[in-house]
Amino acid sequence: MVHVLSIWFLVVAFSSAGLVNAIGTSGTRNDFARWGYPRWWGIVTGGLEISSAVLIALPVSRIVGVALGALIIAAAVFTVLRHRDHAHLAPLSVFVTLIAVAAISS
Repeated sequence: MVHVLSIWFLVVAFSSAGLVNAIGTSGTRNDFARWGYPRWWGIVTGGLEISSAVLIALPVSRIVGVALGALIIAAAVFTVLRHRDHAHLAPLSVFVTLIAVAAISS
């Protein structure tokens, strides 16, 4: 049961984050620019997050989706730690926890 819930929470979380990044509010675009990425990088990130959500939702590609999601979140953690933008660590820790639970229980 925990495994199924963690999978679907991951799908919803990556879908939501992907939409926010792909739509690119001014705050999101400013964050990417402040971290040294081009303003359009949010579209790429959002696309990868949505792709991860789709891959996680499909049982046949779930492990690839979880791996892609882990890479995305690792890059995000590295970015916010490098720029000492600790306010972003709380939501990232939720992703790390969900990915760990999904990986351990699969």
